[in-house]
Amino acid sequence: MAAVGDEGAQDTGRGEAPEPAQDAAWLALHAEREALERALALAQARQRYGRDTAEVARARAEEAAMLVDLDRVLTRIRAAEYRRRPGARRW
Repeated sequence: MAAVGDEGAQDTGRGEAPEPAQDAAWLALHAEREALERALALAQARQRYGRDTAEVARARAEEAAMLVDLDRVLTRIRAAEYRRRPGARRW
């Protein structure tokens, strides 16, 4: 049962809830990851089914840039998940 004032905070299962600001940032990172994964799927479909070679090349370049962005977001998600753990060290 959640205490009064804990709206929006998720229980980590370790007896400690993350701060709402951390939770919002974590959710925003996952939303960004989802948007990138959808855009990547579209770029891959354009490469696979595109008829114009220029469009296929453009989709390939967009895919490469999005993969770099996805790697950056996934790294930030891993760091945020670590920080959400109780007793996490700060570097």
